[in-house]
Amino acid sequence: MTVDPSELMERFDLQTAEFEATPRYNVAPTQQVAVVLNDNPHTLSAARWGLIPSWSKDPSIGSRMINARGETVAEKPAFRSLLKKRRCLVLADSFYEWRKNPDGGKTPIRLMLQSGEPFALAGLWDLWKGPEGDPIRTCTIITTTPNALAAQVHDRMPVILSRANEQAWLTTGADELPFLQSLLTAYPDELMKTYPVSNRVNSPKNDDRALIELAA
Repeated sequence: MTVDPSELMERFDLQTAEFEATPRYNVAPTQQVAVVLNDNPHTLSAARWGLIPSWSKDPSIGSRMINARGETVAEKPAFRSLLKKRRCLVLADSFYEWRKNPDGGKTPIRLMLQSGEPFALAGLWDLWKGPEGDPIRTCTIITTTPNALAAQVHDRMPVILSRANEQAWLTTGADELPFLQSLLTAYPDELMKTYPVSNRVNSPKNDDRALIELAA
């Protein structure tokens, strides 16, 4: 998420902010991401990436629940109730995937919209109470089969919602699961672009603008 916070507020019609969305170039699981929650749709909120279901006794499960498959999200016990009542937009302006090379190595690829503008990923969120009783908000990003462009890099991609479907994802009633699942499709490949970036992105310790520059 590299855009100016004011641009983010304007793009998603947000009126207030619960946290300062400073530019990030290498967001990793278990870190905070910018979200818009279905029960607070005009506020820029934050959630920890990696879902910890409210009923879980072990918070380490979050590192294994960074994604939810769109094809089965309405069936899995961990996700079904959240699909009904706790949906969110996860805000970003690009994401990384790693392309396998013939020599066995991997090249990090940045995927983004042709326009370069920020977008909303379909997400689910929940509140988990730790031993001290303090609630922790966490989220997961829903994935789907890739479009033709993303398929050159990986066999899955996050669900990027169209502008027309962002509010529908937040506001649709809990009894309309088939409609919600119909939104979980691949974004049009002709509206996206990709390019290779530095291997420095492999380490979450690196988080600077040089990470999104075209690799030499």
